[in-house]
Amino acid sequence: MPDALHEWIVLRQDAVVWVAGLISLALVGYMTLVFGRFLVYWAGSRHAFRHNRPAEPGDPAAFQWHLVIPCRDEEAVVTQTLDGLRGSAPEAHLWVIDDDSEDATRELVLAAVARDPRVHLVQRRRPHARIGKGAALNAAYREISAWLPEGTDRSRVVIGVVDADGQLDPGTLAQVCNAKALGRPDTGAVQIGVRMRNADDELPLPGRGRAANALARALVRMQDVEFQANNAGMQLLRRRTGSVGLGGNGQFVRLSALDSLTAEEGRAGRPWPERALLEDYESGLDLRLAGWRLTHVTEAQVSQEGLISLRRFLTQRTRWAQGNMQCLRYTGRVLRSPHYTVSGKAEVLYTFLQPVVCVLLVLLFPLSLGITGAGLVLFPAETAEFQLRFGPLMLLAFVLAALPMVLWGFAYRRLVHADRSRLTGLLWGVLVWLYAYHLFVVATRAAIRMLLGRNGWAKTRRNAEKVTLGAPTALES
Repeated sequence: MPDALHEWIVLRQDAVVWVAGLISLALVGYMTLVFGRFLVYWAGSRHAFRHNRPAEPGDPAAFQWHLVIPCRDEEAVVTQTLDGLRGSAPEAHLWVIDDDSEDATRELVLAAVARDPRVHLVQRRRPHARIGKGAALNAAYREISAWLPEGTDRSRVVIGVVDADGQLDPGTLAQVCNAKALGRPDTGAVQIGVRMRNADDELPLPGRGRAANALARALVRMQDVEFQANNAGMQLLRRRTGSVGLGGNGQFVRLSALDSLTAEEGRAGRPWPERALLEDYESGLDLRLAGWRLTHVTEAQVSQEGLISLRRFLTQRTRWAQGNMQCLRYTGRVLRSPHYTVSGKAEVLYTFLQPVVCVLLVLLFPLSLGITGAGLVLFPAETAEFQLRFGPLMLLAFVLAALPMVLWGFAYRRLVHADRSRLTGLLWGVLVWLYAYHLFVVATRAAIRMLLGRNGWAKTRRNAEKVTLGAPTALES
């Protein structure tokens, strides 16, 4: 082989190795940055979780309470929910929004109305019904506003949102109006904790085999750990940064705060966003941008059913991830807002970008494997040297990403099930780590849906339901 040709091949080989190395190094750097970002957020959540100090209950009699229950084909749970809410919040008015149900929901609610003057039906009919949860909540807002006597002090009226399968802890209203929550006049909204009441159900799928029931039990348990440990820590961190997020179940909003949102152009009578998949979180953003303080209360919880179907779980979480991506349009307003601190803006951006980061990792991981595989075939010595140099860093990042999730299992055991062994806490922690990988699946599905222009909202079927009624809601893009 001529010397010139040999030198040219060597130079080309060196160039390819360098390019492949730079790409791989960039991928390692990106993943390290992502894991570092995650660790900082986790450390803040963990610290806030461990140092939370409960507040003394307030006086519920100082407020007027209206609990709103959006229902769409909820005959399986609505009666039980109304009975439970009447027991835990006897002073509250219960407003059931029937979003044009195709089952017996309306008849069951009317029967409750006949028995209890504090139960009210908000009837929705198509084409104005089934266009999203935000629109249903806005209908209740308008009816409650019209029902209140003229001259009512609307700063003393509180609207709570409870899922159709939700149950409030006794004493919830007293905790929501404590001196650190709605007892402060600048507080516009409060989010309480959430737990899965079927987390200890030994047979979630009667008639099914042991393997199916074991999977269903693990899925429900992980949802409970997620809400009572991970999400609780996250909300307590947000309470410090001034960026608490509202959820679809267990949010309580001062009526005067909702009124302030309707003053915006084009939102008369519509404080909740009507074209959003995460109308709950977006309403919290709107309230904070309007200058209201939001806080989280851990001393009270709302219980709901954990999903026992992996398919339904992934469908629900895909909708959440897609709604999260829709929130990116708030980025400019949040960064310019004087009502968010620097740490609050950083936390909000972390939340906005979480599904985007997951999608990028999904795209970059096979690219990294492909580069490594090609390098091992074409340039085995150089690739092996690169892996030897940077492989430990990638392994360290992997371990550091897993460890915090495992520690949440121990935190959950100590908080919720102190009677269980530390080995059980370790098992739960390992399952939480594995469970967290669903974020990559749902974020990717959400991104694909957005690219295809699919913004439909499908109601999550209850565990007691045998069939799914109605078609998915088609939201405007």
